[in-house]
Amino acid sequence: MAAIAAPPHPPLAVFASTAPLRGARFRRAPLIRVASSSSFPRRPCSSSNSSASFSSSSSSSYSGGGDGEGGGDGGEIHYVSPPPPPAAPPGAPVYVTLPADAVGSGGRVARRRAMAASLAALASAGVTGVAVELWWGVVERGGPGEYDWAGYLELAGMARRYGLRMRAILAFHQCGAGPHDSFWVPLPQWVLEEMDNMPDLSYTDRYQRRNKEYISLGCDILPLLKGRSPMQAYSDLMRSFRDTFKEYLGAIVTEVQVGMGPGGELRYPSCPTEKLYQPGSSSELGEFQCYDKFMQASLSSHARILGIQEWGEGGPAGTDAIRQNPEETNFFRADGGCWSTPYGRFFLEWYSGMLLLHGERLCTIADAIFSGTGVTISGKVSGIHWHYYTCSHPSELTAGYYNTLLRDGYLPIAQMFSRYKAALCCSCFDLRDAERNNSQSSPEGTLRQLMAAAKICNLPLNGENSVTRLDDTSLSQVIRSSRLYSGGTSGTSFSFNYVRMNKSLFEFQNWNRFTKFVRKMSDARTFLARLNFRRGHQCLPSVSVVWVVNRASVYT
Repeated sequence: MAAIAAPPHPPLAVFASTAPLRGARFRRAPLIRVASSSSFPRRPCSSSNSSASFSSSSSSSYSGGGDGEGGGDGGEIHYVSPPPPPAAPPGAPVYVTLPADAVGSGGRVARRRAMAASLAALASAGVTGVAVELWWGVVERGGPGEYDWAGYLELAGMARRYGLRMRAILAFHQCGAGPHDSFWVPLPQWVLEEMDNMPDLSYTDRYQRRNKEYISLGCDILPLLKGRSPMQAYSDLMRSFRDTFKEYLGAIVTEVQVGMGPGGELRYPSCPTEKLYQPGSSSELGEFQCYDKFMQASLSSHARILGIQEWGEGGPAGTDAIRQNPEETNFFRADGGCWSTPYGRFFLEWYSGMLLLHGERLCTIADAIFSGTGVTISGKVSGIHWHYYTCSHPSELTAGYYNTLLRDGYLPIAQMFSRYKAALCCSCFDLRDAERNNSQSSPEGTLRQLMAAAKICNLPLNGENSVTRLDDTSLSQVIRSSRLYSGGTSGTSFSFNYVRMNKSLFEFQNWNRFTKFVRKMSDARTFLARLNFRRGHQCLPSVSVVWVVNRASVYT
């Protein structure tokens, strides 16, 4: 569920005026003594028709009188709004991912009043911003080149109203496992029609099972989507987003995360996304996704160039069923497994290289489109840790990460991101090795290796939780994991993205834990919201701050 239903939201005038609200009781504004009203400086972020101070007479009627509080030097007493909070101290800004159905399949904001109340509560807790998935299947559902951004524009406006930043996640993958899910957004219908006409547009495993979560990267540059290639379709949508959100870029929308595969992550769908984090998934080795005709043609061409044509006649043998002990397979076993043979190295270098090339193409496009807008681009890497303590790391290999006991598979990805000054996003921050149900798994080891690669390349790092929960153990683990990354020598940064907002977040105990967590993550950050608007937008006065905090308590 996206957010808790709320009473009607007050008009925006409540936030834009420093006048008292009739019939309301609020905490008294702070007293500030100045020499005279003429010498009192105007707040730089206040609009010209709104005074930053009250006279002592009008303020006394608002606050219940000020007698006896200002004697001494004869200066006038003014009631003023507190200044905007200073810039955040060194620490980790916290973002919150909105529900997947924040904008419904029809392209409109779902439950507007509840969403507004939820954003106000997040702002009062000190959250820096929100992350929003912009689904390809929603935006371009009408047909090729027909974009509907109305719902997402409204969300950006709501974020600006409450002083929140926005991370836009361009989701070129499907949402949900099927029509039976509570929120199901497949790829655009016109894309699915092309995939039905040409099944090899889908990822395919050795059993010829097709996966339609994301278009196969084997046809990245082939004009198979109504005359456009997938890369052209992605770039056209990015360009439309840039032009439509022009007034928000750099001020409200500060980061664009480019979806690079299933679940928005740079990986192959070796294991369906809906099964990836289910109990028991730790035994999944995954399947190599190289059996559509475009991937097979690329493999054959690569083998022919190297003069070993027989190695390009199909994927590796001996991987066996997806639920197997890797030591029982010919390809993944530690002693004599094919993964460490010349053929294994040839195949895995090609397979992971194709994934890197896909990420490079998307980063090149995004960097060119968003250059000069003040927006950071980013990409996400999956935290696949099921077999981290094995020699071959089979579940990582099938996902496209050539990471083994003998090779670092994440450093090449970090180096690719660094060429475009892109941020790296990864999960597992809430997971502990002590909680694993598989002795071969190590979420902490996987995360440390990803952090090391990011630090070597001086990448900004965005952390995420893998499981939506708010117990003290998981939140404490997030804090411990976050403090392992202190950035590099070139001003790199770290932030955390809590996935995701739902009804339970606003329950009393959970909300208390969450607000304490936000304060700890950002060190000296106060409980009040970040209220410094940019581009001339007015700061919330003290009256409105109290109103927002009081309203937030209603939803806890």
